[in-house]
Amino acid sequence: MRLALLLVSVMALTACGTVYRSSSVSPGLQNGTQVRVVSISAETVVQANRSAYSPKTLPAVFSLTAGTGEGVRSVGALPQPTYSAQLRPERLEVRLPPSIHPGPYRIGVGDVLVLTTPDAGALIPNPGVSSSLKTGRQAYTVQDDGAINIPSVGRVKLADLTIESAEAELFQRMVANQQDPTFSLEIAEFNSRRVSVGGAVAAPAVVPVTLTPLSLDAALAASGGVAVQDQDSASVRLYRNGSLYQIPLNELYSRPDLLKTRLLDGDSVFVDTEYELGKAQAFFEQQIALVAARQQAQQAALLELQTEVSLRRAQLTEARSNYQAQVALGADKNDYVYLTGELREQGRFALPFERRAVLADALLANTRGFSVQSADISQVYVLRASTDPREFGAVTAWHLDARNAANFALMTRFELRPDDVIFVAQQPITKWNRAVSQILPSLINVSRVAVD
Repeated sequence: MRLALLLVSVMALTACGTVYRSSSVSPGLQNGTQVRVVSISAETVVQANRSAYSPKTLPAVFSLTAGTGEGVRSVGALPQPTYSAQLRPERLEVRLPPSIHPGPYRIGVGDVLVLTTPDAGALIPNPGVSSSLKTGRQAYTVQDDGAINIPSVGRVKLADLTIESAEAELFQRMVANQQDPTFSLEIAEFNSRRVSVGGAVAAPAVVPVTLTPLSLDAALAASGGVAVQDQDSASVRLYRNGSLYQIPLNELYSRPDLLKTRLLDGDSVFVDTEYELGKAQAFFEQQIALVAARQQAQQAALLELQTEVSLRRAQLTEARSNYQAQVALGADKNDYVYLTGELREQGRFALPFERRAVLADALLANTRGFSVQSADISQVYVLRASTDPREFGAVTAWHLDARNAANFALMTRFELRPDDVIFVAQQPITKWNRAVSQILPSLINVSRVAVD
């Protein structure tokens, strides 16, 4: 008799809802809030996604890099020596340099490359770098680190490459950066490989080595020609890689093969009018000193760039760390979606930066998801308050019936908005189980007292 009374009491209390009253979504006017229930379908997803929304972007510091994009600063012009001729007749022996064929021209620091593309706006030249006036042609100087900087492609190292190899490297980089790989490459200015000419010439100069092999007669012509009064005592001295060669001027002009002696990058040519080597030695020493000064300046510039990049990287790291600390402490102004109801984990879901999240992201991310024991997957709702001032208090409940597995595809297309509330109702049996779990201990205690 007592057990029957207990069961009747449990059923009565559960039916009237005095023990546990769960949340539910009911259409119509509820406590001043107008609730409209709309089933989620392929058509209504389009309607829901029409609401204006722009995802927040990450702070600009996350898109910056430590490189300045300007490369190593230029060393600058170094002083050029001046020389005067002195006469002292003496006969000299012929000492010829070995025949060398270094192969095709290789791009070097200081060369100006012209990149021609079908679209003139596709590639933007570096600030301060000369540009061709023709449409679609942009000029880039090979900087001291051996690279050119193309804003739409990035830094591409071309030093020590032939034209063909450089074109292949640019092709690969353009394809990797999704740029049109249609282009042509040429060298507009040859500044990296040079031969110094001094002594008894009309105009001492530094002659560039170009695609066309540089011969001795061409180098002398570029310096205004030989200016001596007595060819019998004059000679051309050539300094190369620590070795000194000489050709008497009479021999030079009597043998065409000597005029075509090929010069290499770094050679120093000195037209001497005396037998003693003092003057030529001074010229060569000065050339060596200029090369050493240039190398030291380049090393200093590289060290300066490395220091600048390190400081810049430290600043970026600190700024990013500060922002991440603000996010961890809740000081950020992020957008959230709130999850409640029969889920394994209730809480809030932060909408991502720079992209739009969908319903599947919030429900299935990490440990979230339906509670297998208690969730009614036919009653999944996205509650969204109206942003129209004329509809203040109105709520649209977008309803998804997940009993049909095909509707899970709609979860990947339904976009979330800030302050959306995702609610999953409980199963009817869950109400009964919870009521029994709350009432039964009390009734058992009452029964024990009655028995006693």
